[in-house]
Amino acid sequence: MRELTMKSIDDYKNKKVLVLGAGKSGTHAAETMQELGATVTLSDSKPASELPEVKELNDRGIETLTGEQPADILDRGFDLMVKNPGIPYDNPVVNSAVNHHLPIITEVELAAQITDAEIVGVTGSNGKTTTVTMITKILNEERQKGQAYAAGNIGISATETAKKATADDTIVMELSSFMLLGIKNLHPHVAVLTNIFSNHLDYHKTRENYVNAKMRITMNQTPEDFFVVNFDSDEWRQLSHRSQAKVVPFARTSEIDHGAYEKNGKLYYNDEFIMNADDIKVPGKQNVENALAAIATAKVLGKSNLAITNVLETFTGVRHRCQFVLEANGRRFYNDSKATDIEATQMALEGFDKPVVLLAGGLDRGYTFDKLIPQFKEHVKAAVLFGETADLLEDSLQKAGVEHIQKVDNLDEAVPAAYADSDEGDIVLLSPANASWDQFKTFEQRGDQFIKDVEKLTHKQEEH
Repeated sequence: MRELTMKSIDDYKNKKVLVLGAGKSGTHAAETMQELGATVTLSDSKPASELPEVKELNDRGIETLTGEQPADILDRGFDLMVKNPGIPYDNPVVNSAVNHHLPIITEVELAAQITDAEIVGVTGSNGKTTTVTMITKILNEERQKGQAYAAGNIGISATETAKKATADDTIVMELSSFMLLGIKNLHPHVAVLTNIFSNHLDYHKTRENYVNAKMRITMNQTPEDFFVVNFDSDEWRQLSHRSQAKVVPFARTSEIDHGAYEKNGKLYYNDEFIMNADDIKVPGKQNVENALAAIATAKVLGKSNLAITNVLETFTGVRHRCQFVLEANGRRFYNDSKATDIEATQMALEGFDKPVVLLAGGLDRGYTFDKLIPQFKEHVKAAVLFGETADLLEDSLQKAGVEHIQKVDNLDEAVPAAYADSDEGDIVLLSPANASWDQFKTFEQRGDQFIKDVEKLTHKQEEH
């Protein structure tokens, strides 16, 4: 095990810190704050029976408050709140903290404070995890000193990573809009904006708020830093003017004269040929965009073309993100459970040039799916629908002229139904275009169930 090298800081010594929300980020934030000399209380609305980490925290001398949160919790004189990113600001305790001018941060801010490692930050509506993974792998190619680590919203604790990272290392942080609302001084040397669509408006209330949250990734950057940003939208181009950093564009469809871009099926950086787009191992136009963002980041950090191509020609994708599962009887099965919005499913469908049998459906957020009609018309030969939005999806598919549409009760029924509608040479794709919470706790659980169902159906194992 690598020795911990956490930078010693006195910012929190003898301070009273409230960590709101357990989970991975809350637990590690609480432990880190205690190690920095703070008196820590962790509060979570779940009962202790659902929080296995409580005993370990109590054994360390960290007070835990579980179940219904005390109304007077802030009367204890806390100096700081570390908030779980998923807890909204209209939560009563958080709202009260705001009104009392109690400083609120998220775990990634703490992680940045305790490390001397170089930070690459990646945000955007879609493509963050794949882009983070591509960048991390490229930065570890041909590396002479140190190591690149992926952390943050990718599911790996930023503070635990920061504790072991040294000045020779790089931390590639996936930063959600929720996380970015809780930063003060986090300063990525390279900040990456993959794209911005209208996501999480139930949390942010307006698109403007959502965009402003995303743009916090570059707020502490200087002219010595780099802002890698998608130039395929006029809106995103205009956002680049908000940054003080050197702007490094990337574009798949727009013509640009510098940065990373695709032209006639080839990928370039500042007119230098890097590789053919078709040689990227993971399918889909969205992954060309992710690769371009990774190429731009790698080049400004001095990586060679060989390091880039070694990774992009072999990387098979991140689990649940247009992940190739297996091939059976001429059908190729793909798990894109992370497609929790319309735009992600649009990009997934556009990534295939063979007929698609689509599995879709999930939580009803009150919108229709007519934006998908062009992709349904061009790519979908049959669809199997489940969950709260099955009827809404059926309506849009019918408008697109898709004739073979089935509605089933759940994913377990959807997989064999989709196989029955498929022929040799077809793609069987789970790309729900919806959140999973009507039938699953997480999109990961939904994707894992899909893989299990495919393995049961085909009597084959997932390929790695």
